[in-house]
Amino acid sequence: MRLLSALSIILVLNACQPSKPDQSLLIQPNQIGLLQKDTPIYTLDSIFKNDSVVKRRINSRFSSQDEFIVYSKEGRERLVLIPKNDFDSTSTVANIQIKDSLFHTAKGISIQSTFRKIQEHYKISRIENTLRTAVIFLNEQNLYLSIDKEFVSGDARYNTNLPIEPSQIKDDATIKHLYLGWD
Repeated sequence: MRLLSALSIILVLNACQPSKPDQSLLIQPNQIGLLQKDTPIYTLDSIFKNDSVVKRRINSRFSSQDEFIVYSKEGRERLVLIPKNDFDSTSTVANIQIKDSLFHTAKGISIQSTFRKIQEHYKISRIENTLRTAVIFLNEQNLYLSIDKEFVSGDARYNTNLPIEPSQIKDDATIKHLYLGWD
């Protein structure tokens, strides 16, 4: 009888333990899911074995660049990976564009987060004013994101020479692009 009681208590305590977040979708400073900063490009197919990895060559007027797009089984773009060195399968990833809202930081930031949530959980190291977006860099995360300038108030919205302060960005501003940079 005592053994049954002890076993029941152990089962109840285990049931009360908080569940661990899905590590395969976690964005960390040096890792996103199973992809680590030092992972070579030639291993992408095995890391994303449940997804589809497509290599695409981007040619512009002045340069060309490889990129690897990770698609879900349903055909949804999940990640866009840019290698450090083109034409080198031993190269590692330099930058990742996160397109799938299932990927998130330990504090719950994803492509669907608002500026308010970002400010509540992370310290902003700087904001760059570009022609169409405010590019926001987060301390200690290797994350940066862009917010459309329609969410920026004041003259900085129309003048790229003026700095953008966090107070000029609306709380409900949504993320346009989310990146993890390793270069």
